[in-house]
Amino acid sequence: MFFGIFSIRSMRRKRRGLVASFCAIAGLAPVRAVAASCESLTSLSIANTTIVSAAPVSAAENVPQYCRVTALAKPVNDSEIKIEIWLPAAPEWNGKFLGTGNGGYSGAIGYAEMRTALQQGYATAGSNTGHDGGDLKFGAGHPEKIRDWAYRAVHVMTDAAKQVIRAYYERAAAHSYFTGCSTGGHQALMEAQRYPADYDGIVAGDPGNNRIRLNAGFLWSWLAANKDAANPLPASKLPLINRAVIEACDAIDGIKDGLIADPRRCPFDPGALLCKEGDDANCLTVSQVAAVRSIYGGARNPRTGERVFAGWPRGSESLGGRGGGWGAYFVGQPEPARSDFWRTWVFDKPDWDPRSFDFDRDLTLADSKVGFVDANNPDLKAFESHQGKLLMYHGWADPVVPPDDAIRYYETVAKAMGGPDRISSFIRLFMVPGMGHCGGGPGPNTFDALGALDKWVTEGVAPQKIIASHSTNGVVDRTRPLCSYPQVARWSGEGSSDAAVQFVCAASGQ
Repeated sequence: MFFGIFSIRSMRRKRRGLVASFCAIAGLAPVRAVAASCESLTSLSIANTTIVSAAPVSAAENVPQYCRVTALAKPVNDSEIKIEIWLPAAPEWNGKFLGTGNGGYSGAIGYAEMRTALQQGYATAGSNTGHDGGDLKFGAGHPEKIRDWAYRAVHVMTDAAKQVIRAYYERAAAHSYFTGCSTGGHQALMEAQRYPADYDGIVAGDPGNNRIRLNAGFLWSWLAANKDAANPLPASKLPLINRAVIEACDAIDGIKDGLIADPRRCPFDPGALLCKEGDDANCLTVSQVAAVRSIYGGARNPRTGERVFAGWPRGSESLGGRGGGWGAYFVGQPEPARSDFWRTWVFDKPDWDPRSFDFDRDLTLADSKVGFVDANNPDLKAFESHQGKLLMYHGWADPVVPPDDAIRYYETVAKAMGGPDRISSFIRLFMVPGMGHCGGGPGPNTFDALGALDKWVTEGVAPQKIIASHSTNGVVDRTRPLCSYPQVARWSGEGSSDAAVQFVCAASGQ
């Protein structure tokens, strides 16, 4: 039986070769190879991966007809990585593959992102990172599942998707891209660092790649907000602080538009809101002022005084949209966000008390035990050698992952690889004023990072700027260029400051 299948396939290949040769001699367009049927993909053999189902899905709601493939990968004992691969019908396929990322510690496949990819003509894939559900308890007693979440699942997904694409279309994708934000941005950087040949281009948005210290940052800020147990910093006062910050720093960039172009230049001190006596809703007590200062300042090692993680930016206190401001993670919460990271992954103590954390000793323990979850390696030589392109972006008002940490990573790469000019051929960072975590906020928060990446990869045109827009009730009311860091957008002083055409990208000191 196997010999017969091999013979038939061999004859098909020879026949296609003869037809293609004739077409070339005659000056005719080559004949497109006939794709395999969707259902036949269940017989595809992939190491450590089983194709569970493959079925055509009819076109609907601006989504073209596609072949939906589900798979289960078990690369090591205790792995169960669920994968979906969606393949648009051959006439709608743009010839490229797009891998999609996840959010938080969630095992949810990004169906919305995959649907958008289909609409753009991509073959696309997503995974559950090796577990179902959104909490961290999946890692308790399962170190291999933690590794799946941290780095292995996306690589396994990518490898399987490429093989399915080749089988279905009878040719490989011309280019492979990955895009993700938050944990998806973490996954993006992990791919560039660990598996540099997986993708030709990668978009890493608001990346939580410095994961151990990000979780330490949540803990630090929660402890600061609750240091005075009798008078904690309440979430109800976050809008008050945010309004004061905007009022103090809005015009520093020369435009009064409700945005802080670069929070690092904002000198606002919460002491300006100190209550003259007592406490009320329109001021901060002494302990609350200290809490806000500590959150801005970032986590520090109590033994050395060294800052171990970036502080949260001025302007992120009560931002709406995805992320929800400080109140969603460490202000007004019964315990800091991601406490189970420490409770189950690091200490394995169900009764662990966040107040017992030592920012010297316990960070060292975490690094030794689960340091593989971080994606901080600045050596991207292999990715560069693969001709890979990395486009990073980060909201300046991100209340979840401090933007300073994205800048830190970019600058460590520059330092390790010869400086900003040296790395500009394959990595660009775009900071987004007024944008929260992966979107939201008063700033220009909608832009086509993938389109810019595709042009960079296919045409060799490195993005100097990306035009972003902001909409209210579905109507665009502001556009602005996002400039390749460290450049910033400068208003010409003429025309509307809500129109991108009135801005130029210039050095930050100009």
